Amino acid sequence: MAFLEIKNISKCFDRQVALNNISADVEKGELVCILGPSGCGKTTLLRIIAGLETSNQGQIFIDGKEATFLPAAKRNFGIVFQSYALFPNMTVLGNILFGLQQKKGLSKAEVKNKAFEALQMVDLVEHKDKFPRHLSGGQQQRTALARAIALSPAFLLLDEPLSALDAKVRQRLRREIKDIQRSLGISTVMVTHDQEEAMAMADRIIVMNKAVVEQIGTPREIYNHPATPFVADFIGTMNFYRADSDNATYAIRPENIGITTRFGSYDCSTKVRTIEFKGALTRIHGTLPNFSEICVDVSSEAALQMQINEGSTVFLKMPPECTRQYDAIAV
Repeated sequence: MAFLEIKNISKCFDRQVALNNISADVEKGELVCILGPSGCGKTTLLRIIAGLETSNQGQIFIDGKEATFLPAAKRNFGIVFQSYALFPNMTVLGNILFGLQQKKGLSKAEVKNKAFEALQMVDLVEHKDKFPRHLSGGQQQRTALARAIALSPAFLLLDEPLSALDAKVRQRLRREIKDIQRSLGISTVMVTHDQEEAMAMADRIIVMNKAVVEQIGTPREIYNHPATPFVADFIGTMNFYRADSDNATYAIRPENIGITTRFGSYDCSTKVRTIEFKGALTRIHGTLPNFSEICVDVSSEAALQMQINEGSTVFLKMPPECTRQYDAIAV
């Protein structure tokens, strides 16, 4: 039995459908990301899991017990918001102590020990007496995380926890959060619109679009076997094109397209329109004979050796095993 079960959840705001019959689950100790574009319903789903919002239909089960109508205060979760929501007039230690002091049954010694354990886990012991305004964005986010885990919650909810941080800090913190989540073995649900973040952190991803679930799977499954054109296009980069022989739409990742010579076996050719140098990789943009846009990734060393330049004609090989087929869509 899954630790968290979401069964047939629907939610409307006036006439706007926010969630349409959503079902998913989270196993014990698993980190699941709810991923999708703005307005797809992912934050509404998180708030329903937390008990901060009520659904119009469906059920929520936590550790085998129905929690659909259970108040948020009785669901035993920790939550970290995008805005951090720290008390500005309290120090780092004070912010962490505040929640612990509200919890019944803990002695003063236990409260202090739990606070310092949380500080050590997020590497903030030396900053314990600083106020939030004296902390960097990353340190503020770590303080919010420490406050959430200090309470030893049954599960953790993260609402776009890294979106306000710059890229370098975001990359470091996502590794730290994953390490902490694994060390605690705590079931975690994280909302994000950042596909790279979800791919790097999640054990499984729930991909949402327009109030419905498009696909649930591991990052590798989602990337290599996207169930719908939306998932294929939203996760990573995908080329879509039509073949002359049928009415289907085909899709292939840029890194799966081979570049060959005109004397070898090839499926089509394209004239290079623009070239993007991306360090180890070079991305080549062109247009197929049927006017579909296409991009191909090759190693920068290979691009140099093949003397690929803007205006060059290149010959492409589309391996069938790397190609996905969908019903006809606009490309």
